[in-house]
Amino acid sequence: MFNVKVLLRFFLILSIIYLTGILIPLPTIEIYLKPVLLLPLIAAAIIAPDFKNKIILIPALAFSWSGDTILLFVSKNGVFFIYGLVAFLIAHLFYIALLRKELKRGVSTIKWSIQPLIFILIYLIILLIILIPHLGGLTILVIIYAIVISAMLYMARLLSLEWPGPSAFYLLTGAICFVVSDSLLALNKFYHPFPLSGFWIMVAYLYAQGALVKSFLKAN
Repeated sequence: MFNVKVLLRFFLILSIIYLTGILIPLPTIEIYLKPVLLLPLIAAAIIAPDFKNKIILIPALAFSWSGDTILLFVSKNGVFFIYGLVAFLIAHLFYIALLRKELKRGVSTIKWSIQPLIFILIYLIILLIILIPHLGGLTILVIIYAIVISAMLYMARLLSLEWPGPSAFYLLTGAICFVVSDSLLALNKFYHPFPLSGFWIMVAYLYAQGALVKSFLKAN
């Protein structure tokens, strides 16, 4: 019978197979496996018995799943990149809502922290300075996306200060890896392609999704 731990392990196995398929490479495995990668995480969120805010986590994962699936069609039509970007933008908005809900549930007053905000803003500004000359018609959408994911990282940092060790570690490293994954994708697509880009982007992305889900379920 499936339980949360089994589903998380299944996600790990699928991720390893998928990443191996990128390295070998095995395009068929990569194409057919990508749409099912997040399904174990969605199932784990659904069956988690004690997580009251799963109603927010599930849409975050569902929009991420739709973004994964949509991006498979970018080679056929570039407009699918925009659709995928919008899907992930909505996913991050749900993640922000979830983080805010967890913060309000855990503490009576949110302790805003300036130092991590400064570091995140510096990173955001540097990344946008590099990317903006190459974005063309996607400039506004990418700027909005970058601001939203930076906000997600900042909220994750705040919540990690309130949670116990393992949950805080998975939460913060998951959020950081999400930013790393999206940054690598943007740099590879708009600035300069780099070797094994798909592999490293997906390593960071899959860790991010798995770590975020594990942090929420573990903390609750």
